[in-house]
Amino acid sequence: MNKDYPFYIKAPIILLGLVITVYILYVIQDILVPLAFATLIAILLNPLATRLERIFPKIVSISISMLIAVVVIVLLFYFLSSQVAHFFDDLDAIKLKLSQLFHTTQQWLQTQFGLSSKKQVQMLNDAANSSKAMLGQTLSGVLGMLSVVLLIPVYTFLIMLYKTLILNFLFEVFSEENQSKVMEIIAETKAAIQSYIVGLLIETSIVAVMNSAALLILGVPNAILIGVIGAILNLLPYIGGIIAIALPVLMATVTLDGFTTQLLIIAAYTLIQFIDNNILVPRIVSSKVQINALISIVIVLMGAALWGVSGMFLSIPFIAVLKIVFDRIDGLKPWGKLLGDSIPTEHMGQFKRFRKRKVVAQ
Repeated sequence: MNKDYPFYIKAPIILLGLVITVYILYVIQDILVPLAFATLIAILLNPLATRLERIFPKIVSISISMLIAVVVIVLLFYFLSSQVAHFFDDLDAIKLKLSQLFHTTQQWLQTQFGLSSKKQVQMLNDAANSSKAMLGQTLSGVLGMLSVVLLIPVYTFLIMLYKTLILNFLFEVFSEENQSKVMEIIAETKAAIQSYIVGLLIETSIVAVMNSAALLILGVPNAILIGVIGAILNLLPYIGGIIAIALPVLMATVTLDGFTTQLLIIAAYTLIQFIDNNILVPRIVSSKVQINALISIVIVLMGAALWGVSGMFLSIPFIAVLKIVFDRIDGLKPWGKLLGDSIPTEHMGQFKRFRKRKVVAQ
């Protein structure tokens, strides 16, 4: 017999369930993070593998599609490494400029704040000592990321290999009357994730070209490398954009005289960010995943708190999948509307009160 429990009983149970779920997601993040990335990559490569299956056996088609993805990634890293080599060619000039800048800053601090050179060196040493623990944590995090990167190809291959088994499991879990909804959810989820990732790659490529072109015009050394790195950092909301602007400003400061170039860099990057946020993202990325800006910001911050940088990348695809599920379940449709970016033209409560007053008046 169904029993409708009061709100003060249901609310703590739902809250406790959410807390337990978040705790489990945090504890087993080393397993779930590479699995989540592998799922996204498998969905992205699935159309290519499906076409290749018309010619080759399944395992061969999966291997070829993964090999193509690896070649593209290797070419990207080769391009970046060649640009890094150019950066090291200018390293001696950068060191000399940094030394001059450090000496000028040291004199300015001594003049303005009365800090002697010995005191400044002592403060720098204290800061370096306090950052050793942070450096150790960063190195351990990098090693952990490398282990994750090694797991992702294995997970991707197995997910694509057992795709039919996983889909059959999802269909058999639900009753026959709900299988049509399950099929619709799976199809829309796959299409949304594929289009979102493709849109993100297109947006990143366009931003990289605009960044590099602006820096080349302004005569900033290593313009292509810094422009590409800035476009990749732009994938990280908030923090990535700040670092993307700081890198060329710092490079111009240590390699060029004056401050005109730095101001022009800030102006150029501001214009690029405006084009990205108001033209590229709405038409290329956001049009693929219909999530409103408020929910996007909140979910990205929650993803960062839960899984760090990986959580920031995974948060938007995750919330897009949730919206697709919510839109297909009657009891959860209000939550799907809350996540969406369509703004109602009128307040439902006010409309109902108006209709009620109209009926009473009649």
